[in-house]
Amino acid sequence: MESIIRDISLAESGQKKIDWVKGHMPLLNYFNEKYAPTQLFKGVNMVVTIHLEAKTAYLALTLKNCGANVTVTGSNPLSTQDDVAAALVANGVTVFATHACTNEEYDMYLDKALDTHPQLIVDDGGDLVNKLHTTRRELIPELWGGSEETTTGVIRLRALAEAGKLAFPMIAVNDSNCKYLFDNRYGTGQSVWDGIMRTSNLIVAGKTVVVAGYGWCGKGVAMRAKGMGARVIVTEVDPIKGIEAVFDGFETLPMAEAAKKGDIFVTVTGCKDVIRKEHMELMKDGVLLANAGHFDVEINKPDLEALSVKAPFEARQNITAYTLANGHQLNLLGEGRLVNLACGDGHPAEVMDLSFAMQFLAMRHVLENKGKLENKLYLLPAELDEEVATIKLRAMGFDVDKLSEEQWKYLHEA
Repeated sequence: MESIIRDISLAESGQKKIDWVKGHMPLLNYFNEKYAPTQLFKGVNMVVTIHLEAKTAYLALTLKNCGANVTVTGSNPLSTQDDVAAALVANGVTVFATHACTNEEYDMYLDKALDTHPQLIVDDGGDLVNKLHTTRRELIPELWGGSEETTTGVIRLRALAEAGKLAFPMIAVNDSNCKYLFDNRYGTGQSVWDGIMRTSNLIVAGKTVVVAGYGWCGKGVAMRAKGMGARVIVTEVDPIKGIEAVFDGFETLPMAEAAKKGDIFVTVTGCKDVIRKEHMELMKDGVLLANAGHFDVEINKPDLEALSVKAPFEARQNITAYTLANGHQLNLLGEGRLVNLACGDGHPAEVMDLSFAMQFLAMRHVLENKGKLENKLYLLPAELDEEVATIKLRAMGFDVDKLSEEQWKYLHEA
């Protein structure tokens, strides 16, 4: 099947990006060296739907090197990097993805990928799984199972599983320790600020940052903002997380109060309408609005457009300015989509090395257990987390102690 990308002539630029991250992803290098000779996934049709940038490309190439027939699509219209997509095609991977594609094109790309009849899937956000449960159910008998990368996707899967509607086995890779403890906290924490700073070219120190949501992603965003000299306010709906934020040194307020004080707002809740009309009307002139949740619904864009008394305009690349009746200008970054990918390169390579190692092992786990898994949402076995952590530590030049036999008995025997 012929790929659909923007421009194959961009491949050289994309290859440089892939080569760079390859030098900082020792876990995927390890799996390449271990499983490419054995062709672990020989002949297996895989669809990978994740934000299409260099780290994802290297995961796809690793799976291909290990024998899989890999097809890649993006999981967000603004996160696809056209040069990386071109480099993948140049390396023999089928790709359906273009930067800033329309919603109709995005949907068509998913269908094109599913036309390859996958036996294993890697999803990010749940759009691929949703399509398989609705308009492409005819493919379910061929599917052995898959894995999910994000909190948002796992929430959607859990709802399907609890309703008894999940039609094939899925692994919640997001809930693996080597994923959410690092990707969600350190990856999101750094990449969100990378996206905001490179897009706005404004200082963080001295400003008041409002972080909506204090899950693992919110913790990372707040921690990095504090480290750069910002005053941080956290908004939450969970009082326990609210206390945790206070004990971590942050102020906790309802959004109606925080809206009056913030200079930069970052939503990272997984819910919708976190910032809406009544909050926008209270905001200072010149605030930055950024979203780090998977879907572009956390900042209510229809409300923002309705409040604007003149046509929104591009104040700077990737920044859309809205002018309110009181003369205040509110600046939306990356169309309210994932700011770390719409306005940056996503998580650091070293962090995604951990996440994608767990994705690789999830594919191996489903392959090795095909036909044995129920239509349920699974966690990867804890020993796989420990395997990945051990390899990563040693690659970084570190190690940990091991229990002696007597210590093990002390901890485990009655």
